[in-house]
Formats: sequence, structure tokens, C-alpha cells
Amino acid sequence: MTFRLAMIGVDHPHGAGWRELILNMDADIEFVAVVPRFEGGLASLEEQLADLPRFETTAQLVDWGGFDGALVCLPNDEGPATVQQLAKAGKHVLAEKPLAGSASAVSAALDAVDLADVAFQTGYMWRYDDCTNRLRRMVTDGQFGKLINVEMTFVTSDVTRRGPSHYLFNRERSGAGFFNWLACHYLDLLLYVTDADVTAVTARTGVWGDEPVEVEDGGAAIIELSNGALATFVGGYWLPRWAGEAHWTVRGSQRWVDWLPGVDGGRLEIHGPKPQWHAMEEAFTAGADDTPGYGGRLGSRLVADWLDATTNKRTCRNSTHSTRQTLKLLDLIAESSARGQRIEVR
Repeated sequence: MTFRLAMIGVDHPHGAGWRELILNMDADIEFVAVVPRFEGGLASLEEQLADLPRFETTAQLVDWGGFDGALVCLPNDEGPATVQQLAKAGKHVLAEKPLAGSASAVSAALDAVDLADVAFQTGYMWRYDDCTNRLRRMVTDGQFGKLINVEMTFVTSDVTRRGPSHYLFNRERSGAGFFNWLACHYLDLLLYVTDADVTAVTARTGVWGDEPVEVEDGGAAIIELSNGALATFVGGYWLPRWAGEAHWTVRGSQRWVDWLPGVDGGRLEIHGPKPQWHAMEEAFTAGADDTPGYGGRLGSRLVADWLDATTNKRTCRNSTHSTRQTLKLLDLIAESSARGQRIEVR
């Protein structure tokens, strides 16, 4: 039976990528309606979807009712209320990350999802990456020995690329800046790979580039974890062209691993102990990915997981709980920077 999908937020920065991904998937799913939002913008809408039923509001879509679930691609100030409406109507939800500007802003919506028992998924695609899941298994298997630290770097195009008037840099609409929109990917992944809780955060965020904006364009955070490891993150909108740099290093008492997500579809360089003079050196490469659309094969796996959850009544790899935990970490980073001190989690 074909899953009937509505699209809410046509001209979202990732909207066209999501549609390309889903339109090219080998799965029983089809778009059946759109709610444009973004001041009614349809600039990116594909012609093959132009004749679909079109609604001005989510309430009108719900009243129509001819859909099973919705892809929600909205600014943080609109996302939570929309998810809550869908959940109360018994509709499954696939939501762009981070969904809200703070944990408190999305609490009622996630409560509604849990109560309705609908399938819920967010766009944290790195949880579906081969390299990161191998890192997670190494941690679970104890291959690192005592996990000591995780270093994360994520630097991308500066504010000028989109322009300072873009809604992503509007505090009222987005709640926060770089950390909420991009750093959230790696901060969510940190919790997934280490399977640890945050015990304390020290952070400094702000505007470091030469374009003044209402929200932070980057910064740094030190994150203390319940397993005793120390994680660091440095990143921002700091490169003067469309470009990106990303890198992880995970160190333990028995091995260390470099993850290069932009090399060969993802590459792990694994360095281990040297028993009997033979050093453990190995590389794992995920391989090239030609999957069209947002996130490539990671996006395809994420959507497939969600579709399976709609049928089998189970939790996706991204859950309401993980969504809350990631937003709570983002809140701690913002609070630590604002107060200028280390924040302990109690």
C-alpha cells in the first residue's frame, strides 16, 4: 500500500533536496499534497508536483485528511505547533532538524507525538552513516578501552553566502544560529556514538566573522560526558565561499580513530596498540555515494526507517527522546556562553 505524504514548507533550504530524495527512492511513497508556507513560496516546486492539492495551513491539510504522514520543513518558530497538530490528527511525522529553537519550545509537540503513538523521525542523517555506526560499535565493544576524548570540527560557508537577512539568522524565527542549524548534527551524533549523557558544558559562542547578525555564527564547546570522556566542538560559518571542512578524532586508552566524512564517501583511519611489535593500522572506506537528493544514501536509509516504523509501530533511530536530548545540549551551550561559566547538569 502506497504511503501518502504531504509536504509542509516547499521553499525550505532543504525542501528541494528532500523531495528529490523521496521522488527517487525505491519505496511505496508518493507526494499527495503541499502546504507552501514561506510566504506561499513555490519557487523550488517541481512541475511534476505542481498539480497536487495545495493548502494554506496545516489545519486545512488535516481537515482534508487524504494523507498518512507529513514531511515538515519549517522554521523553528513554526515547527513545533505544526508537529503537534499532525500528531493530534494521528499523522506520522518526518521533521527537519532541529525542529525548535529550544527544548522547552518543542516539549508539548513531542508529548503529543508520544501520546498519539505515531511514527516520528528527524533529519539527523549521520545516525545512518556506515562510519559513524562503526565508531558507535567500537565504543560499545570496548575497543577504545577507556574513552578519553572526542574532537569535532565543522566549519562551513560564511553568513554572506546566504545573506544576513535570511531567516536562519533571525533570532525570533530560528532561536539561535550556527549551533542550532549545523553544529546540532555533530552534537546529536556525539550522544549517539558514545551512548553517554552530558554532565557539564563550557561554551563560548558569538559572531566572529565580519558580517553582523542577530545569532551566533559559531564558537566552541567543551562537553563532559557520563562515561568520563571529554568532547570538544569548534565550528562556524567562517569560510568565504561555498565550502566545508569536517573532521572527528576519537581517542581511547587502547586505540584512536580519525573520521573524515568528506573523503571517499567517509573514511575511518584506525590506529591501535602495538603488541609484539606489530602496530594495528587499518582504514575503512564507506565508498562513493551517487544516491540523488538530500543526504544521499543516509537520507534514503533515514526515510526507509521511518516508513518501516509507520507500519511496524516502533521507534526510529531518531526519536522524540533523542530530539529532546539534543535540544537540551544546545540549550546548555547557549546558557554556558551567556553566563560565561561551566554549567553542570543536575
